[in-house]
Amino acid sequence: MSDATFLFVTIDANDAPTIASFWASVLGTEIDSEFDEGRFIFLKGTENLPVVCIQRVPEPKQGKTRIHLDLGVSDLDMATRHIEDLGGTWDGVERELPPFTWRTFADPEGTEFDVALVAEES
Repeated sequence: MSDATFLFVTIDANDAPTIASFWASVLGTEIDSEFDEGRFIFLKGTENLPVVCIQRVPEPKQGKTRIHLDLGVSDLDMATRHIEDLGGTWDGVERELPPFTWRTFADPEGTEFDVALVAEES
């Protein structure tokens, strides 16, 4: 399958519009398009961000997410406040494995993701 190309990341959600708004704000992008009466909501990709698709599904999330997003920020405390203000949750544990420091969050429907501290480019 060497001819495969990366298209987008898809996140399943019961309430696709709410989850799309959450991820658009977290990722600093906007909703680009919707298909199949809102079953698929695409967030605009950028130079540093692939296209993200929020797909409405009927079943709730169960168990741990086997694939998750890792995001980098220059201020973990500010990112934590922003994510929590949007309805996301932090598990309360700050993890370190030098040179990495990160926190694990969940979106409003429980999809886990990590946010890591990254050095600011000078």
